[in-house]
Amino acid sequence: MSQENREPEPNLKGTLVSVFIVGLIIIVMWIAVYLMYVAR
Repeated sequence: MSQENREPEPNLKGTLVSVFIVGLIIIVMWIAVYLMYVAR
């Protein structure tokens, strides 16, 4: 009953980088849309 079936955790560094890249793209798109709205 005291056996620990621990699997090694996967490296999440690539996932974190991907999330930051996607978030940065979304923020840049929002800024571009806002600037187009203000410029008209």
